[in-house]
Amino acid sequence: MTETEFYVKPETTPAMAEYYMRLAKLNAGPLWEVLADLVPKEPKTPVLPHIWRFEEMRPMIIEAGALISEKDAERRVLILENPGIKGSSCITETLYSGMQLVLPGETAPTHRHTASALRFVLESKGGYTAVDGERTTMHKGDFIVTPSWTYHDHGNPSDSPVIWLDVLDAPMVNILETGFAEHHPEHIQPVTKKDGDAQARFGANMLPVDFKPQRQATPLFNYPYARSRETLEQLYKNGPVHPSHGVKIRFINPANGGPPMPMIQTFMQYLPKGFRGDAYRGTDATIYCVVEGTGQSVIGGTTVRWKENDVFVVPSWHPVSHQPDGEAVLFSASDRPIQQAFGLWREQVPAVL
Repeated sequence: MTETEFYVKPETTPAMAEYYMRLAKLNAGPLWEVLADLVPKEPKTPVLPHIWRFEEMRPMIIEAGALISEKDAERRVLILENPGIKGSSCITETLYSGMQLVLPGETAPTHRHTASALRFVLESKGGYTAVDGERTTMHKGDFIVTPSWTYHDHGNPSDSPVIWLDVLDAPMVNILETGFAEHHPEHIQPVTKKDGDAQARFGANMLPVDFKPQRQATPLFNYPYARSRETLEQLYKNGPVHPSHGVKIRFINPANGGPPMPMIQTFMQYLPKGFRGDAYRGTDATIYCVVEGTGQSVIGGTTVRWKENDVFVVPSWHPVSHQPDGEAVLFSASDRPIQQAFGLWREQVPAVL
């Protein structure tokens, strides 16, 4: 047994092979044949480091707009499927991701589902999403939340396409076999609150005196990029800069200080000019989207070059280090809250490459 192995399965004799065949007929099997996979020494994942380049994806999603209507598609989305888990419709084993398009004059019908969703805006000059009767205008870099089982629709009254990145915890919901979905009685839900109502009530480090949370997810639907960018800039000026992360913040639910969604945590980080990050790794596989700048990330020995609106994934327990060309900003999302809830999340700084 080598230093990196936890268990090596024994050699299979002809007698054992015959025994296994008889076991299989009883829908049973020997643990010692699969123990190394079932109880690994460290995380093993089929998920691969990969990048989806926006300059390649954007023409494809615009083409989809000519091929299928929003009505027929329900949601016009191109799935970002990890090449290591083909056929799964997943970007990691616990998260789904895709790029969604709403063309000028279109509306995506109102529905709701068990899975929580986030929208990270890549292009928008006036598009909106509505959650439980409140519309919020989308701007590039905004992080928008659709909590579990909330009615939501999208619209684009502008004269240019609206494109955003979706991330949903649908794979986890489906593993637990708790997925439900339904349409609203109307194509577009009634607007019952003014744009900005949630921001006024929950976005100023205060809560209405009689506020009683109705769900675990954040009551704040839109985390505007302008505020996130200002915060990163101020923290950079105040210092210090983390050797792996640069300046990194995590978004929170203002009602309880937890993650915006029970199973998805989100982050924004600023990489200053000249930054050369130390390797870092964590057990939460992470989806990154480039908000500003160009640069590269080394992921477990694989180097990916990135620029604005590109999306790349860092698999579980893969060391990653970031190196911007000038200054850069990265948004990211992972399943960290699930792991933390069960005491499973682990990180290593600096990671061993």
